[in-house]
Amino acid sequence: MINTKEFEALIKTESKKRYEYFIKRIVDFEEVWSLADTEGFALTKDDNGRLLAPFWPAQEYAEYCAIGEWKEYKPEKIEFDEFMSEWLPGLKNDNIGISIFFNNIDSITLPINKLIEDLNLELEDY
Repeated sequence: MINTKEFEALIKTESKKRYEYFIKRIVDFEEVWSLADTEGFALTKDDNGRLLAPFWPAQEYAEYCAIGEWKEYKPEKIEFDEFMSEWLPGLKNDNIGISIFFNNIDSITLPINKLIEDLNLELEDY
């Protein structure tokens, strides 16, 4: 559970800092969050029209973004091991990018290999 002060501070911070928080939190809590409805998981597009799968470090942040085209979506937890072993390779294979910690304004988009590398670096501290 995220306290209100932490939530409000992070949702307003720059995308690079949100990304750093995302890495630490999902390794600490061993879970990642996305949005899903009865049809499946939410997707968005970048400025070039490439599909992106959005991910958040906690339920509250995913819930915050369940507005507009995602208003019918609910936060869905993904176990960290499944995220690393199935989700990321599957998205890469399907040529779907990733959108990390969207705050209804911006997010970090980066190559999946870079996210895996950053997560593995963080895991070395455990």
